[in-house]
Amino acid sequence: MSAPVAPEIAELEEQERRLTLPRFTHDDAWALGTLLVELARERGAPVAVDIRRGGQQLFHAALPGSTPDNDAWIERKRRVVERYGCSSLLVGSRFRAKGTTFEESSRLDPDAYAAHGGAFPIAVTDAGVIGTVVVSGLPQVEDHKMVVEALEKFLAA
Repeated sequence: MSAPVAPEIAELEEQERRLTLPRFTHDDAWALGTLLVELARERGAPVAVDIRRGGQQLFHAALPGSTPDNDAWIERKRRVVERYGCSSLLVGSRFRAKGTTFEESSRLDPDAYAAHGGAFPIAVTDAGVIGTVVVSGLPQVEDHKMVVEALEKFLAA
């Protein structure tokens, strides 16, 4: 079975525009995190989930099969979103579209930053990016897709 193909840059940018939230409270973090855990449990996905607003961790869960490495990946992917203001998959895709890689050209420490899919900005209307939601444990495109699916369901609720 081949690895899932990453969405095109335009699709990733459209996801971020479409998945802007009207607000984001502590209760919203709990609801979104719980939704991600439910999706992961349904699929038997060995992931860790992390949600932050500003510098505060509002939600974290590690499902069976996840490891401390997933938490390290969460930190590295989260830093990319915080630095660039867009999803970690989009950042990596933009570097690849230029014929290079994030690791080769960003000039950032790869032990601290990873432009691999799974970290997504929490953007609020009229406030911009105020936090991050991150999934780690699956192939990077699947991590990203799980976050997008949860945000779509969260917005529809």
